[in-house]
Amino acid sequence: MLLTLAWGSLFFPGLFVLSTRWLRRARPEWTDHDCVMISTRVVSSAQAILATGSGIVVICSCGNVITDRHWLAREYVWFLIPYMVYDIYAMYLCEWYRTREPNCRHSCTIFRNFLSKNRLMITHHVAILLVLVPITQLKKQHTLLYKVNGILTLTTFFSCRILLFPYMYWCYARQETLSLLQVPFKIPFFCNVANAFLVAPQIYWFSLLCKKAARLFDPPPAIKDG
Repeated sequence: MLLTLAWGSLFFPGLFVLSTRWLRRARPEWTDHDCVMISTRVVSSAQAILATGSGIVVICSCGNVITDRHWLAREYVWFLIPYMVYDIYAMYLCEWYRTREPNCRHSCTIFRNFLSKNRLMITHHVAILLVLVPITQLKKQHTLLYKVNGILTLTTFFSCRILLFPYMYWCYARQETLSLLQVPFKIPFFCNVANAFLVAPQIYWFSLLCKKAARLFDPPPAIKDG
């Protein structure tokens, strides 16, 4: 447990620092905000790959979806704690670099704006740390690669964060030879309530991603002559 926590505390901040330093050397024309922003994406992608791989291993290793336990599910929670702490700091760092460069605003003002703009995300991270653990581009928006990446993001988010819940119900239905519609009435009520609280913000964030993705296909603004 403590060893896993220590590895996570080294891995996520270490990857962020290494990525930022490499970008500053490889792309000296980029601003500090650009380097920090891309580095946070690198660390988030690494965490997503590790979480998805761990989930696949756990799903493939368990037969009974209610009673089976896998060591990786428990250990990854401890590995995830440092990521949640790091990610809050990384979000603030991105906001600090973004607002500091144009007008050198005071740090307290930046921090208040950061809290105001990221209330839901911070709540999500803090809830995972305090509740779930004790009981997981640089002006290229109109390029083809950016659009493909946006579509892949929507697909993976929907599959791994929203379809996960009906998939769990389907697994239980298959195990107990029930229809999918019978499952909510056969499991404890608090399980349905907990799942509703977990999936609600995922649906909200997915709607925000869809709105942002729709803007990817807007025509680029015309460049005015003179």
